[in-house]
Amino acid sequence: MSFFKKLKDRLFRSSDKIGEGLEALVAEGADAPDDNAPDTTPEPAPQPNPPRPPEAQAAPKDETPPPAPPAAVPSPAAPVQPPPQPESAAQRPGLLGRLLGRSEEPRRVLDDAMLESLEELLIQADMGVDTAVRVTANIAEGRFGRKVSTRELREALAAEVTRIMAPVARPMPLYPQKPQVVLVVGVNGSGKTTTIGKLASQFKAAGKRVVIAAGDTFRAAAVDQLRIWGDRAGVPVLTAPEGSDPASLAFDALTKARADGADLLMIDTAGRLQNRQDLMEELAKIVRVIRKVDPTAPHNTLLVLDATTGQNAVTQVDIFRKIADVSGLVMTKLDGTAKGGVLVALADKFGLPIHAIGVGEQIDDLAPFDPEEFARALVGAET
Repeated sequence: MSFFKKLKDRLFRSSDKIGEGLEALVAEGADAPDDNAPDTTPEPAPQPNPPRPPEAQAAPKDETPPPAPPAAVPSPAAPVQPPPQPESAAQRPGLLGRLLGRSEEPRRVLDDAMLESLEELLIQADMGVDTAVRVTANIAEGRFGRKVSTRELREALAAEVTRIMAPVARPMPLYPQKPQVVLVVGVNGSGKTTTIGKLASQFKAAGKRVVIAAGDTFRAAAVDQLRIWGDRAGVPVLTAPEGSDPASLAFDALTKARADGADLLMIDTAGRLQNRQDLMEELAKIVRVIRKVDPTAPHNTLLVLDATTGQNAVTQVDIFRKIADVSGLVMTKLDGTAKGGVLVALADKFGLPIHAIGVGEQIDDLAPFDPEEFARALVGAET
């Protein structure tokens, strides 16, 4: 199964799908006959009353009327046709029948009311107010007052989303610096540990020597999960006793990775709530400590975001980029109840590179971000 098909099949499991919303939006005001308009159906031409034949006229009282002519015998070659019956109301095609009989798609005039409904639909899809207004305005340009179909509206929305996302769709850059330090941050449950394991496995498959540092020293489950991924990918995982100083582990891991000639050092961190100042300061401490070994480190700081958090992801990006100088984003759990539009809002507001998106737990469920595929999956379009 291609990643696009996975993305399209799994991106929306909620009832508020953009694709379905667009169909309802057009159908709500689609063309319908005006009940008050005059009926333009041509009436049958009136037939003049034929003159009564002389033999059918009333006979004088003193005369005997002539006998009626014999009934005509039908020819065998011309069977008798029953007289036409008037069309009943049930036989007349109704509005639904006329609509279904149309060969063209339903169309609706793109007016202010439709644009307002479109804005609401995009906001419900987590696109945010500012982005939804901007996207809607761009779609209206050159189309306002014209009739559009669902297909045309879907294509226009996909093109606009692609335009926003294309500048930020960039893979994580690789540098000649050894080891290249990749710091992975995010809040609790965002999918950091799984993302590190998947990326490490993919980099190892690409021929890179990778080392993982299990910096979430306060959660044994995270360390165990990284060990599983390390064993699966053949990547060493450096750990420290539970409750150890994460900054100290990061320092030791960078020193060892440099001595071993590793290409990449990926450092996991504990999940941090952006409203916990003490935890955010601890993250800043990790950055200060590893810079004692390499002043240019970390070379990448990846913020892993959970798509199901919706607009809260915008707040997370705003805070983490101030604390840890975020260089790129990875969006996970697009196969959950997320509506996906938050990724468009992030690209529109921050312009940070989006390196990868995830739609599942398997190794191939994390893939490089493709803006066109994402946009078409988001609106329910075909490839």
